[in-house]
Amino acid sequence: MASHASNLWVLLGLGIAGILLAAKKLKKTIREDFGAFTEKLLLLPPPPPAPPKAPHPLTGLSFAISDLFDVTGYVTGFGHPDWVGTHEPASSTSPVVSTLVEGGATCVGKTVVDELAFSISGETKHYESPTNPAAHDLIPGGACSGAAVAVATNAVDFALGIDTVGGVRVPAGYCGVLGFKSSHGAISNAGIIPVSSSLDSVGWFARDPNTLRRVGHVLLHLPFATPRNPRQIILADDYFQLQKIPVDRITQVVIKSAEKLFGRQLLKHQNLENYFESKVPSLKEFARTKAITSTKVPTSRLLANVMQLFQRHEFLQNHGDWINTVKQAIDPVISSQLSETPELTNEEIENLNAIRNQTRAAINSLLKDDGILVIPTVPTLPPKLGSKEILSEDYQNRASSLLSIASISGCCQVTVPLGHHEKCPVSVSFIARHGGDRFLLDTVQTMYASLQENSSVISDPKSSKKTISLGESAEMAKEKGNQAFKEKQWQKAIGLYSEAIKLSDSNGTYYNNRAAAYLEIGSFLQAEEDCTKAITLDKKNVKAYLRRGTAREMLGVYKEAMDDFRHALVLEPNNKRASQSAERLRKLFQ
Repeated sequence: MASHASNLWVLLGLGIAGILLAAKKLKKTIREDFGAFTEKLLLLPPPPPAPPKAPHPLTGLSFAISDLFDVTGYVTGFGHPDWVGTHEPASSTSPVVSTLVEGGATCVGKTVVDELAFSISGETKHYESPTNPAAHDLIPGGACSGAAVAVATNAVDFALGIDTVGGVRVPAGYCGVLGFKSSHGAISNAGIIPVSSSLDSVGWFARDPNTLRRVGHVLLHLPFATPRNPRQIILADDYFQLQKIPVDRITQVVIKSAEKLFGRQLLKHQNLENYFESKVPSLKEFARTKAITSTKVPTSRLLANVMQLFQRHEFLQNHGDWINTVKQAIDPVISSQLSETPELTNEEIENLNAIRNQTRAAINSLLKDDGILVIPTVPTLPPKLGSKEILSEDYQNRASSLLSIASISGCCQVTVPLGHHEKCPVSVSFIARHGGDRFLLDTVQTMYASLQENSSVISDPKSSKKTISLGESAEMAKEKGNQAFKEKQWQKAIGLYSEAIKLSDSNGTYYNNRAAAYLEIGSFLQAEEDCTKAITLDKKNVKAYLRRGTAREMLGVYKEAMDDFRHALVLEPNNKRASQSAERLRKLFQ
């Protein structure tokens, strides 16, 4: 930190020409990073523990943080240079950041956020707006635009953000990456600049579901548990009417994937308008006090209004005094929205909190412990940079209606990319009950590959029907193999898995399942060979490492077996089987 401070003094000592030269160099660097970073830094994890202890769960991963998280010795920027100029460097590092570093990840920099983390556009006049790597002339989405861009461009493995009214969900959708908004209050907001305390939730971006899940397990302090599959997947039919993308482009991907993985009986349809009207009675009082005279304002619009009122009221409570000192420097759109925010009486605040509690109870009742609600993430394809579309009343109403469910209820939500439509990224969102973060992460992990496969088919109807039929036939053979395995018909299972491999030889699961059957009949060499093939196809296949380790142990190749069990622990640090097996082999060498 001392070198950081000395660098600042050197910069202050430069003449005007030197400052301009430094700015030009900075801009060049930012452009090379697609404008994602405001500042590079390096927070290194502690040394890995000595065997037989498991490595840190995030070993080898790099990450960036939105410029809302405190780091000792650095001023947290909040997307505004005047904020930087009027605040001191942080005296401590946000516990969220520290947890990730202690978990083995390396923090490499801070990323751009929208001005005061207030909007969802990703455009900023104070810094070079991050470039959407999926479509350079389109907005990246905000507020945590830089974090999404850093992940999308492979600059880091994952990145942290804050989601208030869509700050993680929107840029994930527009940049084509995974974005997870945790349940409100599930992760500490200490050491993070608040926007709206009732809505702010820690979130993170990743390119693959395994990294998304690993980060979630560390941040949420989750012990190892067997993943659970959903028992109901509910499509919010009326909310899909809020999007301007063809409905089937999104819903059919989810429907086909759910049918393939879990069966058609899990799929349900729900009209949320009617549901919220009956389950959130305080919305009627809100409409009355706000003098909404229209005979029928949709509950989705009312929830959107509640979300916006929460955001603006609490933002002013947190930062109103500072804004009054730099009023002319605030974006006119933000300034206008804040100036129109009414003073709230205690009774009105109580009603807003009642709506929040009732909405959470309604979602929890609908989904219970094993349900997923499916809605669009955003209403449109990413708007063009500099266009007025995102400021239009129509866009704001549609977007806020979609984003308000998880923001108001505090439930967890994940943005899942589904390829492209008209050369632009598209996505879908899954919502689980408040506190169902582990279940939601597991669901994404389970469904992701199938969602991507079906997305490719639906986005390109001319794609080979032969490939689809072969894939479906392979899956049917695999399922029959699974049934034979359950019935302990090992040779029959091997035959069926072999049939699946003939039909589709690029699926690691088929090799892995056949290896399990080979282990049962003592064919350890074949099991080892199949596991090696499975690992070649999927280097993060924990079961394949465990089964290969078992095969190698039975073959007397103990060192290689121990290596496999330890690698499984790297991927899944709390896996008891891997830990016990590695410990057993370690004792053999003592």
